[in-house]
Amino acid sequence: MAKTNDQKTIQDIEKKVRQSKSELVIGIGGGRSVDIAKLIGFNLNKPFVSVPTSASHDGMASPFVSVKGDKPHSLVATAPLGVFVDVDIIKNAPKKLLASGCGDLIAKITAVRDWQLGRDKTGEYYGRYSAELALMSAKFLIKNSAHFLKKGLQVREIVEALISAGVASCIAGSSRPCSGAEHLFSHAVDKLEPEVGLHGEKCGIGTILISKLQGQDWKQIAKTLRNVGAPTTAKEIGLKSEVLAKALTIAQSLRPERYTILKEVDMTEEKAISLAKSTNVL
Repeated sequence: MAKTNDQKTIQDIEKKVRQSKSELVIGIGGGRSVDIAKLIGFNLNKPFVSVPTSASHDGMASPFVSVKGDKPHSLVATAPLGVFVDVDIIKNAPKKLLASGCGDLIAKITAVRDWQLGRDKTGEYYGRYSAELALMSAKFLIKNSAHFLKKGLQVREIVEALISAGVASCIAGSSRPCSGAEHLFSHAVDKLEPEVGLHGEKCGIGTILISKLQGQDWKQIAKTLRNVGAPTTAKEIGLKSEVLAKALTIAQSLRPERYTILKEVDMTEEKAISLAKSTNVL
């Protein structure tokens, strides 16, 4: 049982796993438990199996983990040997967790566009197949959000989309198809106010903001998030305007080597507030 994902907790659990001489590491629980098991499996060179009990982000199938430490962004670990999901358990989890997963799905819209910018501006490798696979998950959500509004979220379909997005990262060999400036915004908020919002909630709001900077249809993205019950405003997750503004100004600095739309914008706190107001995030 892990109450936090800081380095000490991970080291303590890793020591117990090493002493047990287990041949397999299984992560059962929410995103934190799955991430910890994933990292320990990687550190000990043991196969890892993911058994998520909630679907709040795409980490259940991706080779990346988020841990608390000096670097507030994802670390590469290993892809799961298998992902086993009991749909009934996911259904019984708080609805906001599944809505958060939808926020992580919609983020692929801006993540892939940032990857395309990296290709065009720096010659970075761009994997068309993995990019299209990630986009497919987001487009599925957009296409079906009105149906979900009427009939409720279809758990199996959302989980399949999240797994598919995680697989896209495995194919790409990086988080590029799934994580762009919107994720950097989320990580920046984590650095400034660690307890504000779920990961997918912050990524969803970040996608609204970043999509406007990219010239994409931010209104469609916001409508999709509302249809699935995900937050579209800072107030809904308790995010203060000054924290939002600061997060947008420092986001790119968290991964300066990763080209995103934020490299093309001289982001100031004043511009950040203006952007948030223009998209109804504030």
